[in-house]
Amino acid sequence: MKHIAALLMILCLLIACLPASAEDTLPQMGGEGENRMDVDKLAEERAAVWEAYAAKMLSDSALQQETEDQAMVFGDATMRYFVTVIGNKPEDGYPLYIALHGGGSSDTPDFNDSQWGDMQNYYSYALKCGVYVAPRGVRDTWDTHFNPESYPLYDRLIQYMILTQDVDPNRVYLEGFSAGGDGVYAIAPRMADRFAAANMSSGHPNGVSMINMKNLPIQLQAGEFDTAYNRHTVTAEYDGYLNDLQAEYGGYEHRTLIHYNSGHNYADYNRKSIACMNDPQKWLKEGDRSFGMLDSFPPDYMKQFTRNPLPEEVIWDLATRAELREVDSFYYLSAPKETKEGLIRASYDRDANRVTVNTEEVNGEFSILLNEQMVDFEKPIAFIVNGAEITVKVNPDRAVLEKTTAERGDPNYQFEAEIAYAELEKLIQK
Repeated sequence: MKHIAALLMILCLLIACLPASAEDTLPQMGGEGENRMDVDKLAEERAAVWEAYAAKMLSDSALQQETEDQAMVFGDATMRYFVTVIGNKPEDGYPLYIALHGGGSSDTPDFNDSQWGDMQNYYSYALKCGVYVAPRGVRDTWDTHFNPESYPLYDRLIQYMILTQDVDPNRVYLEGFSAGGDGVYAIAPRMADRFAAANMSSGHPNGVSMINMKNLPIQLQAGEFDTAYNRHTVTAEYDGYLNDLQAEYGGYEHRTLIHYNSGHNYADYNRKSIACMNDPQKWLKEGDRSFGMLDSFPPDYMKQFTRNPLPEEVIWDLATRAELREVDSFYYLSAPKETKEGLIRASYDRDANRVTVNTEEVNGEFSILLNEQMVDFEKPIAFIVNGAEITVKVNPDRAVLEKTTAERGDPNYQFEAEIAYAELEKLIQK
């Protein structure tokens, strides 16, 4: 018996001296102390944090006043807006259509006011269901819809509509005509994570990059004789640009309508079939004017798409950002305003519990945001960073959940972990 007792004691000592499990020895990232969340209760935590955020916002006197006035203020800029609710609310909430008026540079507000009045009915007349919002450009300038102050106001407008009009965050659409088309070109790439689809009619891109549009479908429209600023040919050129991006990266869903025998104006405001070129590239390069009859009504194109807020791959051109936007995140990436150069390609594979990040000449810090829809926090997560791999244990963090909920005011962008790229690099270099 003494020998057995001695053997058992030796065995216990040996077990105690065994190395910890592989998982226990992994680098730990994420929540610590009181902020560390129970993985089994993440859904409950997310719902509670969203409920608290919504209650706080709805009781905010500034939101209440701006909603009553239908006017929002940022700095010295005011964005007035018209809103109407059409049809019966779907189970998941109303689709939201944000419609940008024509106009632009003017010595007096009268011209843009009249264009704003027109847009209040322009696309809404044939709409069957949705919350239809027509913002008034914040200044009477050529970039009336995308002055620097416009971007934080669009974020706020969408947040307000989610909270006050039962809007489905995954069915927010952007459309605009003429100067409003210019606005769509400018806004969509900089805020691609906000929208399910977009429509640009009779506008000019002014050289904007479309790389951020991988996951945002867009319809481009122009009249074949809209020669001012070469809108007609530039629209077809951007069709080719999107074709090239699609061939290289996948995604970049788009449709381009060059309206046959039309100038700046055409009837895209109803569902009547209208003559459009069969092939924008053949029209541009070969002068082929063969056409077919198509429905060009923007909501009909856009409503077929529902936003995936967490696409498997995201491409972020950091140079294409809105400087005054208060939101620093783009899908599941986040970077301070000072990081404004370079390209990030990020993807995730939940089945493999893996996140992949590739960078090109990024000039500053950024981080990867994660939630339980993207990864399994109960298991180690592999990060592949520019070809190098590191496996870490990520702990959900309540502070990150609260911060990301408040930042975009969108229940689909609640994250429980934020992983700094610089920290991953340090671990890899050890």
